[in-house]
Amino acid sequence: MNDAHEPLSARIPADIEQPDKIMYGLTGRQVAILGTTAVVTVSVFMAAAPVLPVPIVVGLCFPLVAAGCSLALGRRDGMSLDRFALAALEHLRRRRTLVCAPEGVSEPPAWCQVRGRLPGPLRFPVRAIRQDGVMELDGGGTAALVRAGTISLGLRTAAEQTALVGFFGRWLNSLESPVQIVVQARPVDLSELTDRVVEAASGLPHPALRQAAEGHAAYLAELGTSRNLLVREVLIVLRDQPATPGTGRRGRGRARQASAVIVARRAVDTVRALTGFGVTAQALDADECVRVLSEAFSPSQTRPFPAADLDQPVTGDHTTEGPQT
Repeated sequence: MNDAHEPLSARIPADIEQPDKIMYGLTGRQVAILGTTAVVTVSVFMAAAPVLPVPIVVGLCFPLVAAGCSLALGRRDGMSLDRFALAALEHLRRRRTLVCAPEGVSEPPAWCQVRGRLPGPLRFPVRAIRQDGVMELDGGGTAALVRAGTISLGLRTAAEQTALVGFFGRWLNSLESPVQIVVQARPVDLSELTDRVVEAASGLPHPALRQAAEGHAAYLAELGTSRNLLVREVLIVLRDQPATPGTGRRGRGRARQASAVIVARRAVDTVRALTGFGVTAQALDADECVRVLSEAFSPSQTRPFPAADLDQPVTGDHTTEGPQT
């Protein structure tokens, strides 16, 4: 509000990490790439013009100009082409086969002829997992995992949708450290669930109930063989990096302990905030964190269908290929 009590508004870009534009709507990286391209192109033109015809010189300079403009102005998957090219080069430079070797992979003896490249050491960022679920990371940082459910906005009224979006926005604005929201989809196996339904059907008191249960089990068996079923899991990763890691073993231990307390408190606050607007949330303990990290190494491995909570409504977390039901 200004002195005349008139509402004021300001435009905030959706990408708050967007780099600043310094010249003609271009960022510093774009200006540097275009400037380098111009210098190289002019140098090639001045060196080749006295000895070659002009059309041939233009043909030599055109690929340089096209490559420079593409790197500076082009984008791929939301990333500028220069960063994408650097990431591709880094990916090609890395070794494809990684092994668990904390001490490093030793070079073979001189008499041994090795074909191809040696495997590289697997660098796992998690050093240890505490009983409360706080993970100790390399570099003195800590992290915690929160499993969150989902809600269906399509089944809510316009006022309820506005309130839920406002709740979620206030939670995002309350964050004081980087947070990662991971949505995983994994293949699911219904055979165990089908066996439980068949086993429970025999103990039902009425023949109609037994017939309905057996029909449902047959439907589950047919569904598991005819569809590619997926189960979805939403994880929130909370991290904390101590500003002063401390000196000496005791100092680093105290800094890591303080960081673990902070990230555990943030996990509790996240669960409380998400529960406040109807999203089921739970901070994962050590066993659940181990399960999540283990499944991350085998994303295509089929897992049993999770047991349903009879006290919670069905929200559509478990989806199949195609439209959600």
